[in-house]
Amino acid sequence: MQKAKILIDTDKTISKIDERIYGSFIEHLGRAVYGGIYQPGNPNSDEDGFRRDVLALVRPLNIPIIRYPGGNFVSGYNWEDGVGPKEKRPVRLDLAWFTTETNEFGMEEFQKWLDKAGAKMMMDVNLGTRGPDSARALVEYANHPGGTYWSDLRIEHGRKAPYKIKTWCLGNEMDGPWQMGAKTAEEYGRAAAEAAKLMKWTDQDIELVACGSSNSHMPTFGQWEKTVLSHVYEYVDFISLHEYYSNAEDDSPTFLSETETMDKFIKKVSLICDEVKAEKKTDKTIYLSFDEYNVWYHSLDQDKKIQRWEKAPHRLEDVYTFEDALLVGGLLITLIKNSDRVKMACLAQLVNVIAPIMTNDEKAWAQTIYYPYLHASTFARGYAIEVEQQCDKYDSKKHSNVPYLASVAVLSENKDSLAIFILNRNLEEDIALEVDVRNLRITAKEHIALEDHGLKDTNSAEMPENVKPVHKKLEEGTVILKKASWNVLLYKVN
Repeated sequence: MQKAKILIDTDKTISKIDERIYGSFIEHLGRAVYGGIYQPGNPNSDEDGFRRDVLALVRPLNIPIIRYPGGNFVSGYNWEDGVGPKEKRPVRLDLAWFTTETNEFGMEEFQKWLDKAGAKMMMDVNLGTRGPDSARALVEYANHPGGTYWSDLRIEHGRKAPYKIKTWCLGNEMDGPWQMGAKTAEEYGRAAAEAAKLMKWTDQDIELVACGSSNSHMPTFGQWEKTVLSHVYEYVDFISLHEYYSNAEDDSPTFLSETETMDKFIKKVSLICDEVKAEKKTDKTIYLSFDEYNVWYHSLDQDKKIQRWEKAPHRLEDVYTFEDALLVGGLLITLIKNSDRVKMACLAQLVNVIAPIMTNDEKAWAQTIYYPYLHASTFARGYAIEVEQQCDKYDSKKHSNVPYLASVAVLSENKDSLAIFILNRNLEEDIALEVDVRNLRITAKEHIALEDHGLKDTNSAEMPENVKPVHKKLEEGTVILKKASWNVLLYKVN
């Protein structure tokens, strides 16, 4: 059995965590909306057509913010199609996913669902096939009290009080050739700057997220961020990061080291932001919105068989394994460790589409990745504390000197509890961990773990609890971390 030690000094606070790093994402894609959160006529649905069993799994996640309506979908979306009487809404071809969109579900339905789920909306505007005028009109429709054309139209549609949407994304992955209305950095930077101006002139209280490059492997990455920020720096508050992780080569040690890929991505974008900040001679800091991240590769071959123009087909329905849950836990640790810069993040997506929650017509169930997301959102609110580790390391095909342990600590906002989150990447040995906490008197409470499973174990409709966490007494002093495990150590602060 390996031995390791972690030292936690509460004087080494990273940042107060913005709760919005536990956000998620619902796109008009596959069965995320239709057959996911919304299925009128289903025995499990309520009077509004919302799946009660899905809401029962969503509510414990306590998700602060959910991005909508895309994603690639938004780059061809006319927001007017999703407001007003349902019987008057047009049916459209969605060229992002080559499906048919009925527009039966739109902004009002999503807001009603958010109210039941306890979350707020992060609205994305179309800067692909549309531009600044459409964006400012949507802000007026959503947020202006009344007495103008668009705000009065909202009132006519049945919502007197404004939606008061605070957070807005300026398009989606605009450097991607797969994107409708894809743009160069110069083209997007100018369009985003003008949209941002008009949107903030319409509502000065909103905050804006500019599109970063579609992922860190894009040939545009780096120069895209710098060029875009040179145009929008004065008007926006965040720049976005997107990244999905794959174990297509079935190399688990390398897969579990992808936390290093995420960390380096965050650090690079932060440096670019600060370079533009210095060039502009401003005190304003641009923060990061990691508003798409997850594991995505299981469903890629299945998706090639989908016929064009289906309505809500089974698409991007990855069935997640135990090792996927381990990585998602590690990614959450990475986000928390970078909470001084990452202020928002969205696990993409929430239901059915590369999601922690799955449905069929009879039931909803939690996938393996649901649990680390639940634990982080529940216990990692407050102040992120740096952890000093002493543990063995290994080399993967992508990264060298990878610590077997990934860890971070969180002191609750009222400073009465401490949570330590630990991923054990050692696939062969348990680790005996010595925990040393300075400047606090603590009492051990509980050890929550995902452990003792095969790396490829999954949950399903037939076995919805095949992979689930165990709750056990947390021992004082040395803690045994099982090989290949996700661990949450909970302490009371005396």
